[in-house]
Order: sequence, then C-alpha cells, then structure tokens
Amino acid sequence: MNNHLPGVFIVSDSIGETAEMVVRAAASQFNSGSMEIRQVPNISDTETLEEIINQAAASNFIIAYTLVINELADFLKMEARKKGVICVDVLGPVIEALKSVSDIEPRREPGLLRKVDEMYYRRVEAVEFAVRYDDGKDPRGVMQADIVLVGVSRTSKTPLSMYLAHKRIKVANVPLVPEVAPPEEIFQVEKGKVIGLVINPEQLNQIRTERLKTLGLKGQASYANLERILEEMEYAEDIMKRLGCPVINVTNRAVEETASKIMEIYYRRLSHV
Repeated sequence: MNNHLPGVFIVSDSIGETAEMVVRAAASQFNSGSMEIRQVPNISDTETLEEIINQAAASNFIIAYTLVINELADFLKMEARKKGVICVDVLGPVIEALKSVSDIEPRREPGLLRKVDEMYYRRVEAVEFAVRYDDGKDPRGVMQADIVLVGVSRTSKTPLSMYLAHKRIKVANVPLVPEVAPPEEIFQVEKGKVIGLVINPEQLNQIRTERLKTLGLKGQASYANLERILEEMEYAEDIMKRLGCPVINVTNRAVEETASKIMEIYYRRLSHV
C-alpha cells in the first residue's frame, strides 16, 4: 500500500491557478506530507499534451486540468485513458452543469478568470488611489491620475472620485479655495485630464448650510455665506479658464449622471491619444 500522495501535473490553456488551488485544497485533507506538483500552463497543442501524458504514465502522476478548448480536453482524456493515467477535469463538470440549466453556450476562452481578477485588483487600486489623493492631500497624485477633478467645496468631488474608482478609473481631486494657490501640477498635466465642476450658488448655499447643521455649527458661518460662495466660484472659474478644461455643471445632477459625463470626456480623450 502506497502511503504517499501521487504527484500531480497541473495542465491548463491559461496559467493553471484554479486547478492548483483545487488540488492543494484536496491534498490538505490527507496527512501524508508534501506532494509534488508540476505546472504546465498555456497549453495550445496536442504534442505537449502527449508528452505530459507519457511523463505522467512513467512517474505514476495524475493530471488535473482546466482546458476550456474542447479539442484539447478531448485529446487529453482519450490519450490518458489509453495510457492508464488518471485525469481530473476541474472546470468541465461545472461548465456543463451551468450550460445545461441555462441553455447558454460557454465562451471557451482561456484566461477569463484571470481577466476578472485583474479587473477586481484594478478597482481596488483605483479606490485606494481616490482615498490617498482626495481633497488635494498630496498633489503628486495629480500627475498619476487618469482624471483630476477641480471645484469649490461641496461640488461632489469626493463621491465622484469614489464612484469612478469603482469603474477602475484613478481620480485625484483638488479643492479650489481663494486663499490657497492650486498645486502647479494641475497646470502641467496633459490637456483634457482636468475636469472642472461648478454648481448653482443658491443650491451650494443650501448644501453648505445643511452640512454645517449636521456638524452642529451655525448656518451663518462664512462657509455658507452666499457672498463668500460667489467669491469662491468666481475664483474657481478663473482657474478653470486658465486650465482650459472641460466644465460640468453638477446642479441637481445625481452622482451617476455627472460620472457618466466625466467618463464620456475621459474615453473620448483616450480615443484621440
């Protein structure tokens, strides 16, 4: 009786991470020490499969595979059976079950899971970026951002940055305040990357007044004073003219609606790069 687990070839037409994860999870159920795993990723021809089958037969290995291309999977199953090599299809049964219930034909495209993972990590990276470079905290983010939002306080810069981050777009935002010169970086980035946000003064007055109330402060503070707001907006509009940047009026707009306009500008710029 052999008290050791057999070695396993991990065979895939992508990078084989899924099959390796399943094999290691299964092996963890056995108290038998280490197990040899040999990965063979990016399989695209039957000759390589035949060589793996021969090695598996000679070394008493089993084969765990994720081959979504039918021709390769069928060849592997048939040839392994001839050589007496045990083959385990990691994805196939689940794909077939989903197909039979949904009546939808699978795409049979290698590497789709990796693409999904990459999209997830890009989203996380963009969210972390938006937090790090929120409200002009670090002007270095301006040069690294996909989009830079500028505007006076309470023009939805932060909510928009986070919303766009979930679309995997890196956004830095910079508040425009008369007493504080904007970072030089916003004048150095490529044209079209900076987008200005403006709002109706009366609506901004209401938003700021409500904001002060939630903080337990008096609504008469200069932050919510209409004269002060008009001063800030005049200053911000002068900066936006100097930048020559696109400007979006966010008055009565939902964040999603403004974000859609921003993405339209962003992708239009990319298409001309």
